[in-house]
Amino acid sequence: MTVTEPSRTAAPTPPLAARAAAVGGSPVRDILAVTARPEVINFAGGLPAPGLFDGEGVAAAFHAVLTETPERALQYSTTEGEPALRAAIAGRTDVRGLATDADDVLVTTGSQQALSLLATALIEPGDTVLVENPCYLAALQAFGFAGARVVPVPCDASGIDPAALDELVALHAPKLLYTVPTFQNPTGRTLPADRRAAIAGIAERRGLWIVEDDPYGELRFEGERVPWIATYPGAEDRTVLLGSFSKVMAPGLRLGWLRAPAALLRACAVAKQAADLHTPTVNQLAAARYLADNDLDAHVARVAGVYRERRDAMLAELADSLPDGASWIRPEGGMFVWARLPEGYDTTELLRTVITHNVAYVPGAPFFAGEPDRATLRMCFVTQSPDEIAEGLRRLGAGLRGR
Repeated sequence: MTVTEPSRTAAPTPPLAARAAAVGGSPVRDILAVTARPEVINFAGGLPAPGLFDGEGVAAAFHAVLTETPERALQYSTTEGEPALRAAIAGRTDVRGLATDADDVLVTTGSQQALSLLATALIEPGDTVLVENPCYLAALQAFGFAGARVVPVPCDASGIDPAALDELVALHAPKLLYTVPTFQNPTGRTLPADRRAAIAGIAERRGLWIVEDDPYGELRFEGERVPWIATYPGAEDRTVLLGSFSKVMAPGLRLGWLRAPAALLRACAVAKQAADLHTPTVNQLAAARYLADNDLDAHVARVAGVYRERRDAMLAELADSLPDGASWIRPEGGMFVWARLPEGYDTTELLRTVITHNVAYVPGAPFFAGEPDRATLRMCFVTQSPDEIAEGLRRLGAGLRGR
């Protein structure tokens, strides 16, 4: 007797979650993949200058913790973070005018994880989140992945318009406002003190969380430091301050933190337990040892001095490289110059031509939560020498003229 095997028709696998299908990848990462050729002068990245890392100091810190306390350095740690590192972060925050204890700090795997944890702890699908316009791209991704309704707040060259913010909070009853008030990514602008005070007052009066992201604040080249929003009356118990060692020590360590009121910090710690248990112990201990053995502020001052020269080199060439009628923001620190070309220019379309001249930038459109301004672009000035910046802008000018 012949036995006929049943036909094997495989059923399809279940679909991805709707949020995974709805949120795309990073256009900046896509551009970097296209522009990785060594002949390209790449203003598209947002990377700190690798030649300025204190490799010897970081290596010595790792050697010390792996030699002196290997059992601890290679073991699991607490979710909230290594006590020595939390204390060091709290101390650095405290001396900058915001009273902070170690228990106020949660160490995260880069400050990007802090954004993800906050989205998990605060946002229900459909909740409204307010953001600057334009906004840090990865924040838009994090909030979009959480299912938030992201609403842009009108901004000018100084940042958020407090009157417009007040109207939007009254209209939408958002859960939070996300802002990078100092040397913002992508624009490089800094929010003045009076606007910070106004935002703190709106948050208190209307009932609003403020997520204040400060990855670039220590990279100041000129002008006076503006206090964190968290220090202004009304903001004390409703502001989450995010920080990172990525721009001042090394991004490969993936060390960030959030400072938050106790109940929200606990919720973020629970979310972190589900995400990764804790940030790598050895990296935390090495960073704490580096801070104990080295003067990070002196290192940052040296880096900022180099970055200032590179910023000045870029600003000096923009008038000759960009079309008549273009405008740009002069940053007092940070890593980026934001420019706007005259009406009729589309920097996304132009990039195809510009790349053939072996230079690249990031089009501005992906940074907008609402209707994009397609004439805008972001350029990072920190990874090239002044001569390379001048040559890159010469190529950019040629590419734009050849559109």
